[in-house]
Amino acid sequence: MRDNLKNYVNKLRSSNLRPTKQRLKICQFLFDREKTFHFTVEDLHNHFSSKDSKMNISLATLYNTVHSFKNAGHLKEIHVNNERSYFDTNASQHHHFFDEDSNKVIDINNDLINIEKFPKPPKGKFIKEIEVTIKLKDIQKK
Repeated sequence: MRDNLKNYVNKLRSSNLRPTKQRLKICQFLFDREKTFHFTVEDLHNHFSSKDSKMNISLATLYNTVHSFKNAGHLKEIHVNNERSYFDTNASQHHHFFDEDSNKVIDINNDLINIEKFPKPPKGKFIKEIEVTIKLKDIQKK
């Protein structure tokens, strides 16, 4: 746990955030996992405002912390529509399925998508990265 605490403090400081008890708790919840974690800020708020949570953290603190982590490169933002963004603890470039029925984001292995042709960017611009999000819908709900 001591090493994790040091890593959390470093993540917070590299995101220009002070390592408060609340922010350290957010780090633990987000980054103390074996698998990639996809979430919305509202998901975090529901978790930290639940009866099971030992610490109630305001929506503003969660929002600011998550966006600071994103800006520092510790989280990736996934835009699935105009109303909702998800965040991913795997900040490397990779692709996703988005299940519109369950509102779940699922990683896709980069090797499973082959992009052979794409347009030339406008003058003065370059392609920074390409990420594919494939939206899914239940067959019965066409």
